[in-house]
Amino acid sequence: MASSVAARPGDPGPGGAVVPVRFILASASPARLSVLRAAGVEPSVRVSSVDEDAVAAALPPGTGPTEVVAALARAKAVDVAGGLSTHPHGPGMPEDAVVVGCDSMLHIDGRLQGKPHTVEAARARWTTMAGRSGDLLTGHAVLRIADGRVVAEAEGVCSTTVRFGTPSPPELEAYLASREPLEVAGAFTLDGLGGWFVDGLEGDPSSVIGIGLPLVRALLREVGLDVAQVWSGNVG
Repeated sequence: MASSVAARPGDPGPGGAVVPVRFILASASPARLSVLRAAGVEPSVRVSSVDEDAVAAALPPGTGPTEVVAALARAKAVDVAGGLSTHPHGPGMPEDAVVVGCDSMLHIDGRLQGKPHTVEAARARWTTMAGRSGDLLTGHAVLRIADGRVVAEAEGVCSTTVRFGTPSPPELEAYLASREPLEVAGAFTLDGLGGWFVDGLEGDPSSVIGIGLPLVRALLREVGLDVAQVWSGNVG
């Protein structure tokens, strides 16, 4: 895990009461939103305008896959944090909040794979990964906002090994026709139709869905927050 922190501790209030902190999810992913809601968080959703291909292309030659995923997650968090003061649906930069950026990519055959976007690309990926294993890299960047400014940040990446099954030709064509795998990292899901074709995992299931709860909890601690502070008092 790589992190950069200049923490401002989020101490409990008088008598040990939990001081709630607004959780801002810098992602449009319904799967990430579902994981957070099931885990007791009702985040505000703000979608970044980051050009992922441009960010990746601007990285130094030889940048490793973990660093690529971390850089993309941070770029999204920074973009959303920078737009909070002018967001049309909000009063401005919140006084106390965290912005969480996310990125996921499948690392297989020495290459990173994001969203395939087309049926042809998704079919080609499944042809190569069926019956094999790959590492789903999930990166998160947490920006702590206090008194209307970013006062701390932390970032990290977790890796979960995914063992893929081998769908029959009719199963694969039906899955591709559903269009579900076209806009998800690695051309598969765990919490949808793709779950039928995942034989097993070694690591954190929540990170494969899109947001790694153990990693986010650790990053919250690095910026001086307790996970209980994002369980209550959140603004939708």
